[in-house]
Amino acid sequence: MLELQRVDYIACLGDSVGYGGQPDQVCNLIRKYADVTVLGNHDAAVARRMDYAYYRPAAREALDNHRSQLSDENLAWLSGLPYTARLHDLAFCHGVPPDVEAFEYLFSLDQVVGLSETYAEQARVTFVGHSHLCKCFRYTADEGEEILRTRFQTDGEYKYIISAGSVGQPRDYDSRACCGLYDTELGTFEYVRLPYDIDGAAQQIAASNLSEAFGRRLFLGV
Repeated sequence: MLELQRVDYIACLGDSVGYGGQPDQVCNLIRKYADVTVLGNHDAAVARRMDYAYYRPAAREALDNHRSQLSDENLAWLSGLPYTARLHDLAFCHGVPPDVEAFEYLFSLDQVVGLSETYAEQARVTFVGHSHLCKCFRYTADEGEEILRTRFQTDGEYKYIISAGSVGQPRDYDSRACCGLYDTELGTFEYVRLPYDIDGAAQQIAASNLSEAFGRRLFLGV
């Protein structure tokens, strides 16, 4: 799909590991195709860069399971991932800035209004992961608003923060994989949905001795 869309830059917004049945293979693919990858909270946990003792048991077991499956090379790669990355006037991170190490979810307009305090420091468009949801906001130093469209044109008078969905475990009751597509020349953004072999992914999760709930939720998109 990305080849058909003539995509020339791919950013992975974190959580490369932590849920699925083939963590080592996923890391290999991301390292092969992504131009930049930022650190997600599950990546940080697997790489022992954060304390995850407070996670629920199934999540902790999955993280430990994935660490045992990863090659030394991929563990080293996770250990060196940055919290943020920039490409000209675009920024990429897993949680909401400015405190990206806190791994805060992007849910509400209140969080965007809070960015006004560091407005000058923010990129024109910031892409975040973490929530697995499709959420878009635009804001100025004084106000902000949510954008309730799946495709829109950016306006130079605003800055934007966009949660780009998830290619794994989408959580908006649409089970298809989801990613964001941004045209740097036209300034347009859209969500792209693609079907994939959910049954196969669920079987791989079960075969990896992870909680079957990780596989069942794929069918519902939650």
